[in-house]
Amino acid sequence: MEGWLRRHLAGAGVAAEVWSAGTERTRVRPEAVRVMAEVGVDLTGHRSKALDELPDPWNFDLVLTVCDAAAKACPAYPARTRRLHVGLPDPSGRGLAEWRRVRDAAGRVSAVLARALAAGRWPGEDELRAAAGGVE
Repeated sequence: MEGWLRRHLAGAGVAAEVWSAGTERTRVRPEAVRVMAEVGVDLTGHRSKALDELPDPWNFDLVLTVCDAAAKACPAYPARTRRLHVGLPDPSGRGLAEWRRVRDAAGRVSAVLARALAAGRWPGEDELRAAAGGVE
């Protein structure tokens, strides 16, 4: 999601810091690197990070979770932090076609989020879920 958000926010003219982290550090899967490269998003410099590795993780304007387990495991954020959740399936072990399907859904969610922010508004979860196209 980080790669998509960086691309779409820049394209929409939205100045934003984008950080990606999970509830635990794992690795960037080679399948993710491959399918994102197919759409011109380079993930080769990306690495998996845990939340405690991010600068000041308690002062984000928006926390977007895309994994149902992460949505449940994420710590409570201050009231001023907006939280949105769009559950995307984990394509691990399912072949490149599934990786592409999830990649495309994440791209649509990212594009809708970027357009909403460029218009000066926060999108709703229903709007982002609709953009995902039912891959949840």
